[in-house]
Amino acid sequence: MNKPLVAPYGSWKSPVSLEMAAHGTINLLGISLDGPDTYWAEVRPTEEGRSIIVRRGPDGAIQDITPPGFSVGSMVNEYGARSFTVADGVVYFSNFADQRVYRHRPGEDPVPITPEGNFRYGSKVWNKNPGRIVCVRENHSGIEEEHPVSELVTLGIDGQTEPLALVSDNDFHSSPCISPDGRQLAWLTWDHPNMPWDGTELWTAPLDERGLLGRPTLVAGGVDEAIVQPEWSPDGELYFLSDRHGWANIYRWRGGVVEPALEMEAEFARANWWVGMSSYGFDSPGSLVCSYSQKGLWRLARLFLDDGRLEPIGTPYWEMGHGDLQVAPDRVVLVAGSPSMPMSLLEIDLESKDLSVLRVETDDELPFGYISLPEPVEFPTEGEQTAHAFFYPPTNQDYVAPEGEKPPLVVFCHGGPHSSASAELNITTQYWTSRGIAVLDVNYGGSTGFGREYRERLIGEWGVVDVNDCVNAALYLVERGDVDGKRTAISGGSAGGFTALAALTFREVFKAGASYFGVSDLEALLSGIHKFDAHSLVGLVGPYPLYRRRYTERSPINFPHYATCPVIFFQGLEDTIVPAIQSEEMFRSLKENGVPTAYLAFEGEYHGFHKAETIMQCLSAEFYFYSRIFGFAPADALEPIAIENLGQQH
Repeated sequence: MNKPLVAPYGSWKSPVSLEMAAHGTINLLGISLDGPDTYWAEVRPTEEGRSIIVRRGPDGAIQDITPPGFSVGSMVNEYGARSFTVADGVVYFSNFADQRVYRHRPGEDPVPITPEGNFRYGSKVWNKNPGRIVCVRENHSGIEEEHPVSELVTLGIDGQTEPLALVSDNDFHSSPCISPDGRQLAWLTWDHPNMPWDGTELWTAPLDERGLLGRPTLVAGGVDEAIVQPEWSPDGELYFLSDRHGWANIYRWRGGVVEPALEMEAEFARANWWVGMSSYGFDSPGSLVCSYSQKGLWRLARLFLDDGRLEPIGTPYWEMGHGDLQVAPDRVVLVAGSPSMPMSLLEIDLESKDLSVLRVETDDELPFGYISLPEPVEFPTEGEQTAHAFFYPPTNQDYVAPEGEKPPLVVFCHGGPHSSASAELNITTQYWTSRGIAVLDVNYGGSTGFGREYRERLIGEWGVVDVNDCVNAALYLVERGDVDGKRTAISGGSAGGFTALAALTFREVFKAGASYFGVSDLEALLSGIHKFDAHSLVGLVGPYPLYRRRYTERSPINFPHYATCPVIFFQGLEDTIVPAIQSEEMFRSLKENGVPTAYLAFEGEYHGFHKAETIMQCLSAEFYFYSRIFGFAPADALEPIAIENLGQQH
């Protein structure tokens, strides 16, 4: 091996290309097991973000199922829901373009089984007794309604009968599940102003031979207990995940009484953004397979229900991704990744413990000498508390920095804000670190995976706690001597973009930043927000207009004279959650203040970018922007972007 070259941080040549970060990446989302067959959905940026269902048979043959002209995706709650199910080789899926449910038999074209209209369907489950589907339906057809109506419905598979409404009592319904004998339905509900991680209720009711409901019974839940993923065991007992004692643990309903199946300081569920998430399943009447997180790191285990014994299932993976794990009597299929292995669709034989990789999110192999491994960091923050992050130091086997130089730092703020950073191999992160830029991925207070108390740090404190934690995380690394305090940047999307913009506007720690469709005006967010998030700001900021002062004081857009730090903005022009006007006005303020800034807008992109071309252009532009602000020379021939006021004092 040749002796490493000496070159400044940021100027290292790397094999991690823009194409690897975009073209070589798919997004694995949704798994369904049907006998020996495994089905999953994958989003393909190279096909304009199209999502298709893929099947793997017992012989290992893999086949695309969804024909051209269709893209699988449910828009329930705007963020989506489980969009398909499979029964006896027949696929039932939501088509993104018209949101109708289609029946797709092998060898036939998909046929719609729901009527035309302004409806959305998600979290589909098969009810074999009457041969119908039970799912969540969002009814957007009442134009006089402020928000769409959420309900549980049952669908005939012939497409000749109208959907029948089962339940429509609450603001939201999710996660329908049917008992093995087909005689009981369980589901979750919640009402505004709660979010599903604040408080939900678990209900059950008998099903008759027509698939209609009898009198419902409240099993558990309330305004301060969040319940996730009800599941019936093979012998007909109802299990669920609840954080009633501070951690999302496994409980069961036995003889009309709720009792713990396992209690420990670990999270067995994620924040329920995506309706239909799954992190456990039964392999037998006496055991289940589950994934759980401790301090942001995920593990896989088998729980024996008679004695509560938790037996680890050893894997080299730290991240059990996307909240989707499916279990059959002989196998478990899940999406998982590690710091050195990309997110992958895995199958584990429960008897032999053999692990097979069925699909990988990126086909490109990254040599180990260019992979930065994360260091889990706990750092001090306000209130004599600690917060969490993953630190990725610059790593490239071909280079070392000049003696005494410290690397620039980019702090990543995840969205949500009740989401979390993960320890998976992220090609975008490696794009930065392999070029000599350190990355710090922060799990600020409010992130999931650290218990309810940690998540509730953000109650009324969005724009304060998250900003404090990102600032203190950066200062911790500066004080530790890991990074250059004069070359620190912060980057985030959506809610993470708000955190980044607030840190850049109201603090003086960061010297540059990037906002991807970031929130800059909290009051404007109130007026344009969709139903799922309509009252989320009640918990994050406070009831409006009672706490209007908080909304105005925490909105970067209201303080144009504070806009003195260089920022690059990325915005989808079809974004209805954070409209382009928020990014445009922030950009205008910096431009008028003589601060270096740039704005890139993309037609055909929504709240979150899916097109490979967009992903590459954004990553290249952000790197180029920092290179001009921090004064390093990239090894790549990056396409220049227009930076306003470049060369001005700031």
